[in-house]
Amino acid sequence: MDVHIFWDHGAPEGLAGPAGRLIAAITGTRVKICESPLVLNGYIGHRRQVDAGVVLDGTGTFMHRQGIRGPVLLVIGQDLFATGLDFVFGLARPQTRASVISGVRLSNEYYGRLTNDEDLVERLAKEGSHELGHIYGLSHCDNHECIMFNPHTLDELDGKKKGFCPECSVALEKGKSEMLTC
Repeated sequence: MDVHIFWDHGAPEGLAGPAGRLIAAITGTRVKICESPLVLNGYIGHRRQVDAGVVLDGTGTFMHRQGIRGPVLLVIGQDLFATGLDFVFGLARPQTRASVISGVRLSNEYYGRLTNDEDLVERLAKEGSHELGHIYGLSHCDNHECIMFNPHTLDELDGKKKGFCPECSVALEKGKSEMLTC
């Protein structure tokens, strides 16, 4: 089952192809990349952030109306938060197979570092693969190098390898197989 990657107009320009290819390699899935057809809702002005839960609500509704059964990863260029958290790099809702990631806190510029597209592509791919892992039924992993480790900082994200640990790899393949039979 293909993964649909919806690349929002505010997401980092020119990086959809490289990030999508890396996500495909990490997750072992085929990806289809297209311009996002979604209108983003959930912007909270005083926070200058978008509520990831609201985005996932809209994404799930769109998927249902359009008959999209495969996983969707939405990549946006606005900062995200979730209830009870100051920010999130991304969020997934396995029940609807919808996920969202933001490029804002994945970019070097956010932290006053020099621009580096290679770093950003790798981070987008790691975070996108992480959220897709949740869609396939995986939980967070204690292995700091595994894609399914839950990073709280950019350095923790950078410390992850571009792959799943052996236990998570087995769970990923099982989750992908189960999704095909649904």
